[in-house]
Amino acid sequence: MKMINNFLATLAFAIISVGAYSQVDPVGKDNVAIGWYDVVAYFTDGKALKGSKEFNHEYNQVVYYFANAAHKSAFVKSPNSYLPQYDGYCAWAVAEKKSKFPINPETFAINNGKLYLFFNGPFNGNTFNTLELWKKDETNLLNKAEANWVELKAKK
Repeated sequence: MKMINNFLATLAFAIISVGAYSQVDPVGKDNVAIGWYDVVAYFTDGKALKGSKEFNHEYNQVVYYFANAAHKSAFVKSPNSYLPQYDGYCAWAVAEKKSKFPINPETFAINNGKLYLFFNGPFNGNTFNTLELWKKDETNLLNKAEANWVELKAKK
């Protein structure tokens, strides 16, 4: 019985660990933005919050979910104030790899009133947090990302 309990505890930890680092596409196959995370909450609460089915809004054929009515209202009034840069792809990957990487919605930065999202998860057997790399050279990487995004945005 002890062996089964140890196995179940290990399995539960593994599932929780994977969930903590899950990556999402900026827009899922269901046309939902950022894995149901509330884009307004990054600015108002300073953290990633999941949205609710009760508070959603479609913008440019993408559905955004919000934690509350106030967040939904703010987004409806000024969506461009809250949309993530690079269509929600990993900012570091746009800059350094000239690629569109998925993101971990809980790994983000706000710079000059703009939201940047990052990959943060398992890669080649290690945890790879691109936000840490971004912070080491933010100004240079931001300039590279802006230049690269012009070309990347045109690619589907």
